[in-house]
Amino acid sequence: MKKVLFKILAAILIIAIAWFAFIYYVPYSEGTRSGELIKISNKGVVFKTWEGEISQGISGAQIFSFSVLDKDKKVIESLKDFQGNYVKVSYIERYDSFFFWGDTKYFITEVHKENSPHFNIN
Repeated sequence: MKKVLFKILAAILIIAIAWFAFIYYVPYSEGTRSGELIKISNKGVVFKTWEGEISQGISGAQIFSFSVLDKDKKVIESLKDFQGNYVKVSYIERYDSFFFWGDTKYFITEVHKENSPHFNIN
């Protein structure tokens, strides 16, 4: 009986480790988005995560919500500095997320300040 219980627990542990590794190392997609950075905040009660939003249209018709991992300090500081400006972000979309990573499946890896196409002055 103990051997069967041990094998079941070992199988559950291996499946959990494989699932975590799959979520962490296998991205669903990678890409870039641009728009006006309208929100960046550190939210949560027990697990604080960095969450943000980019408005991709005039009057906020389309909102792109994203998360930033705590290890990306440079990205977090840049997002804080670019608040309210037009930005271009590179992101990784994962199959799923864990509650201690963030609220979304989109994780920002780079951010650059851009000129807004809506107020292009020649």
